Amino acid sequence: MTNTIEQVLQQSAAVILGKPHALRLALTCILARGHLLIEDLPGVGKTTLAHTLAKVLGLEFNRIQFTSDLLPADILGTSIYENSGQFRFHPGPIFSQVVLADEINRAMPKSQSALLEAMEEGQVTIEGTTRPLPQPFFVLATQNPLDQIGTYPLPESQLDRFLMRIELGYPDPQAERALLQQQDRREVLQALQAVANGEMLQQWQQEASKVHLAEPMLDYIQSILLYSRQHPSLLTGLSPRAGLALIHAAKAWALLRQRDHVIPEDVKAVLAAVAGHRLFMQHNSQDTPAIIIDELLHLPIN
Repeated sequence: MTNTIEQVLQQSAAVILGKPHALRLALTCILARGHLLIEDLPGVGKTTLAHTLAKVLGLEFNRIQFTSDLLPADILGTSIYENSGQFRFHPGPIFSQVVLADEINRAMPKSQSALLEAMEEGQVTIEGTTRPLPQPFFVLATQNPLDQIGTYPLPESQLDRFLMRIELGYPDPQAERALLQQQDRREVLQALQAVANGEMLQQWQQEASKVHLAEPMLDYIQSILLYSRQHPSLLTGLSPRAGLALIHAAKAWALLRQRDHVIPEDVKAVLAAVAGHRLFMQHNSQDTPAIIIDELLHLPIN
């Protein structure tokens, strides 16, 4: 299993140049059965990352381009009256193992909310009928910075459905030079070979869930939650759901590091990605989420 996971990372790194930490976080999110939000400027590889992971993991892939006129039916599907005299349901692009919600914050909130049930329960309810989604199921959403024209902020309930939020940023000069000299990225993607499949991924997810979390680690995670709830700069602290997300992500990170138990470094490695989008500042606060995350990272470990 370990060798195959390393192959996934190596093949992905051949396309997403100079971003090994972001790649490892993205794979951690998948192993933890979570959904990933990538917030960054256009053109830094957000969409390519989704294509790459789906291709290397051997998963079905659909892309939904979110726009201001996108309707929930465009995501979920709809029933169409046919010549047979009956309605037949035509599934939307949500019925896939990997769904790329591209530029999710360019759609109206009503369309954004069409993903809520799918992300939480792995199913969608359409016209009174509940339909299960393929397994494994993973939403990778990209969004542009909120100061760009034509964006709608994601509500807190939508943000909370994402296990992690990461940024890619600009590549370093060496990686960017290699990228500029590389052949067309579409050709590189086409040349990628799947080194896993859905069944293997589900086995890895089960292995991640079995990684041991000792009582002292639970105490450490609870101290992080409590500190955030008592911080004067925050409107609200981290919820119990955030604590569970931190546990799942730390276990998956430990598995990637070939450990069968969680250590404090595993929690610290995923903390910013798990907690950053769940911290909401007081309006008059001089602090930022990054400052709060830094304080959480330096809490004492008993």
